[in-house]
Amino acid sequence: MSEARSEILARIRAARITAPPQAPPVAPPQAPLSVSPQAPPGAPAPVGLVGLFCERVAHYDATVRRVATDSVAENLGSLIVAGSKVVAPRGFPQQWTAGLNALVVDGEELTKRDLDGFATVLSTCAVAVAETGTVILDGGVGQGRRALSLLPDHHVVVVKESQIVAGVDDAVGKLDPRKPLTWISGPSATADIELVRVRGVHGPRRLDVVVVGA
Repeated sequence: MSEARSEILARIRAARITAPPQAPPVAPPQAPLSVSPQAPPGAPAPVGLVGLFCERVAHYDATVRRVATDSVAENLGSLIVAGSKVVAPRGFPQQWTAGLNALVVDGEELTKRDLDGFATVLSTCAVAVAETGTVILDGGVGQGRRALSLLPDHHVVVVKESQIVAGVDDAVGKLDPRKPLTWISGPSATADIELVRVRGVHGPRRLDVVVVGA
């Protein structure tokens, strides 16, 4: 070993011995997720819970609006392209469809090809999750069969504030696992093909959520 190299290595060893120990980097503390407690059955969701749900829905590139009960029909009409074919499941509130001339009620006699010909589908939901901005359908009254919410290109879903719960665990506790559950978090999108984001592969490309208050 050359004398110059030996001298350089000696200096490095000396520097390592005398240098103060480096403390590992500490990540800044993260504020806990602000989720309001779950509302009692039938009661309106806390204001913070509704706000969090709307924020998370919008994060998924869906549109969300909060409306009063007496303005649901007006808001639904403004979300639908004039003259487009609209389908709704049996049991969807009739007072919310006033003024929709091209509305067809599905009694499950429509084929999948028929459903694919509709521009917009309306539905209610079973429960909604604030923490994830997820809307869950279980095929109940006003929700219809699974194909109904998947084939039209535009889905408008009405969520009552009392249906919004804090987290996924709260939602699971309200659901019947024997029913056909459809979990919707934003418009259908995938990046499976060459990492290119494409909408509408597995469901509607457009999702509008109408949150109904008192």
